[in-house]
This record gives sequence, C-alpha cells and structure tokens, in this order.
Amino acid sequence: MLTTHNLQHTTLNMTLEILTPDKKVYEGEATSVTLPGTMGFFEILNHHAPIISALEDGKLTVRGGNNGKEEVFMIHGGVVEASNNKVVVLAEGITQR
Repeated sequence: MLTTHNLQHTTLNMTLEILTPDKKVYEGEATSVTLPGTMGFFEILNHHAPIISALEDGKLTVRGGNNGKEEVFMIHGGVVEASNNKVVVLAEGITQR
C-alpha cells in the first residue's frame, strides 16, 4: 500500500535523452514518452519493463518534461532503449514542433 510516508521516496519521473548523430536534442525528466514503433505507437512510463525497439518516422511526444509541458518531436527512424527509469532515443533525424 502506498502511503504519504513512502510517497516522498517514490519518483514519478524517468530520465530521457533524445540523440541524433549530430547533437543531443533533449535531456531531462519526463512522466511519459509516446513513440512511433514499427507496429504502431506505444508509450513508456516510469518503471517500465526493459525494452529495446526500432522506431519508424513519426511523432514522439514527451509529457511532464523539463518545462512541465508536452513537447513534440518528429523523428526520422531510430531505436529506443528503456531500462532502470532511463530512456534513450537514438533518432536518425529529428525536427521539433
């Protein structure tokens, strides 16, 4: 059971990095990330099971990020790895909306 006492020790955010071959596009915290997978969109939340997945061209959405607002990026293929509350997106190309 989650109590007020142990809530202060529970983090609701994960660390997110979005990288391209040229630069680091994003580094910070997020509460969720929605990604364009090869079989459709999927979402990664805090404490997600470890995963490595290929990504298609499409919209990547970051919620609860550095500025507290939703941020949207258009990625051009790549891969994502999530493990131990750290998500790393390696995109072939990217534009921010």
